[in-house]
Amino acid sequence: MKIAVIKEIQPGETRVALIPANVTKLTKADLTVTVQTGAGLKAGFTDDDYVAAGATIATDLTATVADAEVVLSLTGHGDALIKLLPQLHKGQTFISMMDPLANPAVASILAEHQINGIALELVPRITRAQSMDVLSSNATIAGYKAVLMGAANAPQLFPMMMTAAGTLKPARVFVMGVGVAGLQACATAKRLGGVVEAYDIRPAAREQILSVGARPVELNIEAENTETKGGYAKEQSAEFIAKQQAAMADVLAQQDVVITTAAIPGRKAPVLITEAQLNKMKPGAIIVDLAAETGGNCELTESGKTVQHHGVTIIGPQNVAATVPNHASQMFGTNLTNLLSLMATPEGLNWDFDDEIVRDTTISHNGEVVNARLRALLNLPALTPVETAETATEEAK
Repeated sequence: MKIAVIKEIQPGETRVALIPANVTKLTKADLTVTVQTGAGLKAGFTDDDYVAAGATIATDLTATVADAEVVLSLTGHGDALIKLLPQLHKGQTFISMMDPLANPAVASILAEHQINGIALELVPRITRAQSMDVLSSNATIAGYKAVLMGAANAPQLFPMMMTAAGTLKPARVFVMGVGVAGLQACATAKRLGGVVEAYDIRPAAREQILSVGARPVELNIEAENTETKGGYAKEQSAEFIAKQQAAMADVLAQQDVVITTAAIPGRKAPVLITEAQLNKMKPGAIIVDLAAETGGNCELTESGKTVQHHGVTIIGPQNVAATVPNHASQMFGTNLTNLLSLMATPEGLNWDFDDEIVRDTTISHNGEVVNARLRALLNLPALTPVETAETATEEAK
């Protein structure tokens, strides 16, 4: 089976879908890998590195994907997908991050072009799929970098220091939302010497916060159904959010650096910090809003910009993982290699829709939108198990 790794089309994307170490593993499994020239340069990997790992180098995008059965990329939606589509052909499989819950039409587009699509954001949160979870990989990097952004922009140092000029008090760091990104932010801020506190609506988060050396903040307001089946924080009512914001105002007023990480897949990010709360924060305080790309957890966040309000700096970063392209590519490539190890054979992909991982991540197959969640979002009737099986059978012919 032939696999193609393209040079990323999305502006500002510095990562690459597979690194040479991944290529070595796949070629040992009798798979063939073609890499577009220069695909790994921004992440620190040369064409010679890929050749040494067993890959073939193609001179341009057309040559890279021409005879590939599987095409790999990091960004597979928006302008990047529009530019790539003319290069793909019927029967190929495209594996990428596609933001399908926010943009379900991507499944229809691929199905219309007879392209099989696997959206990596839909990897289920089950133990067997942890090594394939690109969202957790990205979140790990985002949580780490958010603290560095906060420290670089803060008007004080993070650690307490005893100096000849007096004692320097440690920075107070507050993390809102303690999924993978939030826990990594807590751990990183702690390592830098900050006094770290964190809050999450999920009761289970308390032990996780303590495990990374932070102090849980408790607001004494009750919430029901705080966690989805996949382990994400569940969207709360307007009444709960209003109570949360009121109780949070005093906590925010004491902080030097605030990192927000709350996100709901496929939905606008919840507003956790209002303009009124901002007005009560310390002059010089820093907010790093990791939800900036989906609307922001701070009411005044602007995606891709740093803004000032009432003496508070609000940073709205985009594509944080791409700022650490070497390790981000390593993590993404390993996630992707593990998924390919599950599905790939020398003869082609094994579309076993009885496997939860294959079923949940596949969004289009044999000209049909097959993902149940996306069919619902697109107002398409549910497929019966028989129809799904027939789709898989047709592909195998």
